[in-house]
Amino acid sequence: MLPFHKVKLTGHEIEYIEQVFLDTHVDGSFGKQCEKFLEQKFKTHKALLTCSGTAALELAALLFDLKPGDEVIMPSFTFVSTANAVLLRGATPVFVDIRPDTLNLDEQALEKAFTKKTRGILPVHYAGVSCEMDTIMSFATDRDLFVLEDAAHCYGAKYKGKALGTIGDLGMVSFHHTKNIGCGEGGVLFVSDTKYVERAEILREKGTDRSKFIRGEVDKYSWRDIGSSFVLSDILAAFLYAQLKQAQETTDNRLKIYKQYEEGFNLLSEQYGVRLPSIPEYCEHNAHTREIN
Repeated sequence: MLPFHKVKLTGHEIEYIEQVFLDTHVDGSFGKQCEKFLEQKFKTHKALLTCSGTAALELAALLFDLKPGDEVIMPSFTFVSTANAVLLRGATPVFVDIRPDTLNLDEQALEKAFTKKTRGILPVHYAGVSCEMDTIMSFATDRDLFVLEDAAHCYGAKYKGKALGTIGDLGMVSFHHTKNIGCGEGGVLFVSDTKYVERAEILREKGTDRSKFIRGEVDKYSWRDIGSSFVLSDILAAFLYAQLKQAQETTDNRLKIYKQYEEGFNLLSEQYGVRLPSIPEYCEHNAHTREIN
């Protein structure tokens, strides 16, 4: 039996975790290194590590000030965290069907789902394959809607050369241990719209301006807003940092294995009509997971 997933260790995970316990500072040095790495890698304004991909979605829902009566359009085929982030704010998820080729949100279904209560769109890039983001972003811009990308599966995947999770106003990637790059439990919130950065830091730190205090911008930190404990443990960030430094090698290896499977299933497709996954030309996938029908 083939394992569902298998973590590829770099050899530095334990070394970095040990450094966390030897460090006399409490400001999350490995977390900061991960965030800097991700900002440079994905060319996004701000990357904020969270304790899970789910937490990143919930943090985003807080940032958008969702409330009862608001509606958010999302695909019917997704994990529960996508809908829960909206429901926890008292808002309503509005489910639309998916495309049969990519299993992603059908961008042609947006118009029918849109109402005067619609606040945003939550596209899910399933299995490391991008939604048709130009259409989604244009639809949202014309109607003054936010776009929150659920790119949980998508470390290293792109849409027309741009990293998934960095196209909408906000986006997230998961670092759960079942993902290509992981640390057991973890995630990141990508902030592409700069107007959300300051408040995102506050909400992530239990509603305080502790991030400013750590940077020396205030002499003490205090309670500024609502929030919760969304920050990733630096022990997990240390593990993640080792994984991030090897991420390209991991992705390249997965793509090589994916190619071998693809060639084998092409024979089945020709002989028995098995429908293979569709990878649109605009998408650079990361060989996370593919469905065979």
